[in-house]
Amino acid sequence: MARFLDTSIVVRYLTGLPHHEAVVAGSIIDQAELLTIGGVALAETSFVLASVYRLPRETIIDQIIDFVQRENIDVRGLDKGYVVQGLLMCRPSGRVSISDALIWAEARSAGGDTVYSFDQRFPNDGIEVRASI
Repeated sequence: MARFLDTSIVVRYLTGLPHHEAVVAGSIIDQAELLTIGGVALAETSFVLASVYRLPRETIIDQIIDFVQRENIDVRGLDKGYVVQGLLMCRPSGRVSISDALIWAEARSAGGDTVYSFDQRFPNDGIEVRASI
């Protein structure tokens, strides 16, 4: 049986706020049981950390990378290596969005070789990005 994490648990865990909820989040995440998180929850976590907590982009990326690399965290349907690689493409600049990095990781994890996008900034490392057929 898979046990999934919601964004709210991850945000409390990463920020430590509010303290009483962060303690509960820590007791859930720090135990040895395998926990699953989806790409949508990771993208939402990055959004909340940026918009509500005003954390710098580099801090958000580093925290999410550290989080997904935990042994008891399964990123549903995604290869952790591609998730980390995609997020690292976001770190040096604002060129690649975290959501695009996760879409890129999904495509790579599924063995995809093409992503259709009008976004000129979409990461193309190892895949072809097309706007038309």
